[in-house]
Amino acid sequence: MKSRRTAEEGQRRDRRTGVARASLVLLALGIATRGAFSQDTAKSPGVRIGLTYARGTRPGVIITPIAGVSGDSIRALISRDFDFGDRVQPVTPAGSALPTGALNYPLFAKLGAQAVVQATVTAAGSLHVAVHDIAAGRVMNVFDVALPTPIFGPEWRMAVHGVSDEAERVITEQRGIAQTRILYERDRALWIVDSDGANAHALQGTQAGLSPAWHPSGRYIAFCLLANDGQFIVVRDLLGGTAHRVNSRWASSNTPAFSPDGTTLVFASGSDGFDLYSVAAFGTEQPQRLTVNRGSVINQQPTFSPDGRRIAFQSDRSGHSEVYIMDADGTNAELLTTMAYGEDPKRTNPDWSPDGRKVAFQAQVNGSFQVLTINPRDRSVSNLTSEGRNEDPSWAPDGRHVVFTSTRSGAKQLWVLDVESARVRQLTHGDRARMAAWSPRLTSVK
Repeated sequence: MKSRRTAEEGQRRDRRTGVARASLVLLALGIATRGAFSQDTAKSPGVRIGLTYARGTRPGVIITPIAGVSGDSIRALISRDFDFGDRVQPVTPAGSALPTGALNYPLFAKLGAQAVVQATVTAAGSLHVAVHDIAAGRVMNVFDVALPTPIFGPEWRMAVHGVSDEAERVITEQRGIAQTRILYERDRALWIVDSDGANAHALQGTQAGLSPAWHPSGRYIAFCLLANDGQFIVVRDLLGGTAHRVNSRWASSNTPAFSPDGTTLVFASGSDGFDLYSVAAFGTEQPQRLTVNRGSVINQQPTFSPDGRRIAFQSDRSGHSEVYIMDADGTNAELLTTMAYGEDPKRTNPDWSPDGRKVAFQAQVNGSFQVLTINPRDRSVSNLTSEGRNEDPSWAPDGRHVVFTSTRSGAKQLWVLDVESARVRQLTHGDRARMAAWSPRLTSVK
């Protein structure tokens, strides 16, 4: 018994020594150990960071001043990423400068912080980051991220977004979505924009492109190309710049979707009406028919469940557009949207959430399209929008945010909604934007 107590005391002593050594390392590296939204409802779940916080709250996080080149810009970008992520609340203490020197955990707690993020730009051009749990009085994690050149360039910003996402993961156990991008259609071409609305530009080689979809790797995209000889599905390599047309029996195809493992592409194709077809995403085989069109029925807008076993899609086989689900091989099709949501029965553009719990879609409600979600298990429905005309929902990889097209600003633009708190922010400005597709988590803009 005595030897066990001695061993336990030794382990506790080693842990205390480890924390002290970590603090000395941070000091040696120069780190002191110390938007426009609207809202309808608030129902955010609790967040874990040493302690459990009540529903509807966001842990306060203080980002201390960042030493080194571009430190102020990095700090501002991380703070905005935290705010847009809707899981933590960046805190800026009013009326006084932040304390310097050794981190005084009780003092930071009085300033409203449950966590503190510290960083410095090193001589080698990387960002050294430490994340502190204020309640526990300890360093939660330390990590380094290389910062590409030039400063403020697209790759540099993507790297800083990665810092924000990793810090958010350390604090909440959920990785952020700042390091993502969104494809959309504008001016008869495909455009791409960072998740915070920066760096919007046309994507070369996608003129006359519609209905974009991301490959789960983030390296490839598929889209519908309006060409002189028909309407085809194209798969484009964003890294290499090459592209190829997907085999199809018909010269009219649209609305592609990749399977979660990236090996299969499903799309709509036909002449008199449309059916869904499945084909190897990078092969030369002929596509396999999944649905059976009777007359001029239109089956399109496929979206896979996260496990790849089922597909949701829209069909007017009942005389008007509804959302259906079927097995990935085309069997066992059944109606999903079985309830009435307004006087005009028209439900379209489904998108399956990354956690598999909901399918977002648009429905005609009181004469205008709105975005809703439905639970595939119990068929429970939730309205996400009510202001203006809202269409084309696409889930972020965190399963909590949705990008959609809305006229609430007077013209069609992309907006981002946090489905748990109902906060929304405008993503695009300028000419009309529509048909958004949210990327998987990325590490590069290329």
